Amino acid sequence: MTQDKTIKENKMGTMSIGKLLCSMSVPIMISMLVQALYNVVDSMFVAQISENALAAVSMAFPIQNLIIAVVSGTTVGVNALLSRSLGEKNMKEVNYAAVNGVFLVFLSYVAFALFGIFCTRVFFERQTTDPEIIEYGVQYLSICCILGLGVFMQMTFERLLQATGKTIYTMITQATGAIINMILDPILIFGLCGAPKLGIKGAALATVFGQCVAMGLAIYFNHTKNHEISLSFKGFKPHKSTILNIYKVGLPSIIMISISSIMTFGMNLILGMFSSTAVAVFGVYFKLQSFVFMPVFGLNNGMVPIIAYNYGAKNKKRIITTIKYSVTAAVTIMLLGLAVFQLFPASLLGIFNASEELLTIGVPAMRIISLSFIFAGFCIVVGSVFQALGNAFLSLIVSIARQLLVILPVAYAFAKYFGLGAVWYSIPIAEIISVSLSGVFLGYIYKTHIKNLGTKIEEKQDLEQIVG
Repeated sequence: MTQDKTIKENKMGTMSIGKLLCSMSVPIMISMLVQALYNVVDSMFVAQISENALAAVSMAFPIQNLIIAVVSGTTVGVNALLSRSLGEKNMKEVNYAAVNGVFLVFLSYVAFALFGIFCTRVFFERQTTDPEIIEYGVQYLSICCILGLGVFMQMTFERLLQATGKTIYTMITQATGAIINMILDPILIFGLCGAPKLGIKGAALATVFGQCVAMGLAIYFNHTKNHEISLSFKGFKPHKSTILNIYKVGLPSIIMISISSIMTFGMNLILGMFSSTAVAVFGVYFKLQSFVFMPVFGLNNGMVPIIAYNYGAKNKKRIITTIKYSVTAAVTIMLLGLAVFQLFPASLLGIFNASEELLTIGVPAMRIISLSFIFAGFCIVVGSVFQALGNAFLSLIVSIARQLLVILPVAYAFAKYFGLGAVWYSIPIAEIISVSLSGVFLGYIYKTHIKNLGTKIEEKQDLEQIVG
């Protein structure tokens, strides 16, 4: 073991928790905020076309989120296998994991490209009868799916960089792709700088072009900087055991992220019973809330390895301190977000060229939905604690309960009996259920995984003193 590696591993168990959590989380938080900005700017320019165009992009979100779910889940499995194989110095298995992972993600792209060719119109027709929204949606989503190889490979090669600790390069690729998209959006949508005026097609093309540039950068960084992984497809054949190992870890993650696609699709159907504007409001909310949730997700990404490391080291005090710091930071972020949504909902909606009807529906909606922020920070952090301690199934239960067993049934019942204004309350109600379940599960995890760690440390210290 090299000295550098020893130092890197020791800081997990020795550096002050506050400093360690910041050093681990802040770069990821910045990267995620860039992605959030890109999403908002993209919709902001689309809203300049028309409210129907904004509604179409909102209706496309479940499929775009499903793409993220499939790629993220697959690459989580790839990274788990890669990290273990790198630790074992098993370079053959490292290459197997990398090339089979790229192969699986490419197959996923082919499946979504076929969806883009044959199924996009049916997908939008299930959500609305407005011919303009359907046409906008087909134009936008079919381009994103058919020409979407960039996002699949960008995410894959970024995860390979993350697997070996080269996160600075993933920040560069993500930021570059997002900035290019933001620059090209107005040019291609409105026909600036001599470019043709492409409308919503321009928004989709700007997105896929930015993703392709980011993909190229990610591949370049892997080739030139990521020497731990050797990607060679010479004589490649799918390796069954490697693929099974990838999906053994990755499939639960795919399911967990996919649940939000199902929930969003269901909510779009419920809101579509009232108007396309209601659907647009829900879409705008999702774009805006990413500015609040993304920093918390970045915090989680920094927290998980700290908890996992100190669980392995049986350091009860550092685990509990990390959880407390993380919950405090997450709740603080969410309360700041709540304040903004409560005080400035009209200004937030104004970013998207809001019509009078969108403001009428959207202002109370933003204030009601954002009440869920009070509980969400705790739930997000605790869910990641479950994953860090090897109990991802508990996170899955909470996610299913919140999004499928509470939000959709309650939203439908409220829509049927109380009207549109009541539908938004389904989300804070679901968050109350979520925080209750999370609290119960956290108590279980503490008793079964954390409570007795201190005793073991003391026993070890006593033994060392006796031996000494």
